[in-house]
Amino acid sequence: MKLWHCKGARSLRPLWALEEMGLDYELQVLPFPPRVFERDYLAVNSLGTVPYFVDGETNMTESAGICQYLVDRHQQYDFGLRPEHAEYGAYLNWLHHSDATLTFPQTISMRYYFLEPTPEKQGVADDYAKWFIARLRRLDAHLESNEYLCDNRFTIADIAVGYALFLGMQLKFEERYKPQTRDYLSRLMERPAFIRANDFGEPPNQD
Repeated sequence: MKLWHCKGARSLRPLWALEEMGLDYELQVLPFPPRVFERDYLAVNSLGTVPYFVDGETNMTESAGICQYLVDRHQQYDFGLRPEHAEYGAYLNWLHHSDATLTFPQTISMRYYFLEPTPEKQGVADDYAKWFIARLRRLDAHLESNEYLCDNRFTIADIAVGYALFLGMQLKFEERYKPQTRDYLSRLMERPAFIRANDFGEPPNQD
């Protein structure tokens, strides 16, 4: 298996999952954004986005989907739920809630705060930041009485949602997190597999 990754990007989700599962893989670290600073990457992934993941004939670009694939394809059910589990629906919902509901507004804020920081777009970035915080309500309520998202144990749903919270921290949104949500993120970031995955840095300077 091979994963293309940029430090801090959504590719951290499958990288963290690979480290948790102890699977063999090859990692290609790229500068961010790769479509600008690593133009040859477009021949690998025409979208120019990360993650990009290859396992034999399988090619994937969606971070939460790759995590689900790793659990199901490689029978890593210590980190996931089987379809017959009573909480399987909740597990899938959290897994995909992480990107469709939580990460999406952050990417708009990131773009306009850092990649296109024009004064007229500042307000748009602020609005999407508020949208992200508002969309944490369901998670905040769940964490009032639960340590993890599903089955009272750590799963890839926690990886997927945890990354969204971690990205928010990079955007300095964590001051607006509820105490239980900050504590949840802190617990996840203390996991050795997260620390290993997050330590993969920028690629060497080619100049």
